[in-house]
Amino acid sequence: MELIAYFWERDDATAVAERLGGEVRRGRFHGEDDDEDHPWGVVLPDVDRTDLEELLAEHDGWLEPSDDVAPAPAPPLPSEPKRFKR
Repeated sequence: MELIAYFWERDDATAVAERLGGEVRRGRFHGEDDDEDHPWGVVLPDVDRTDLEELLAEHDGWLEPSDDVAPAPAPPLPSEPKRFKR
């Protein structure tokens, strides 16, 4: 499974890509026209998450949520109203 990490600075993206064997790409946000406002993406192969988390914190980056991971199930709803007073 590939991960995509984003960074605002190209130097940060390049440093992480070199350490983890990734590929640097220019990311785009929907509706953004100015190229300078787009982050730099690093497409990473399956890597150790602890190393990645440390590098993200060090270089002020973030991970894009994966589409492969199912969202957590919602908690069950109460069966009756909650009473505050007797």
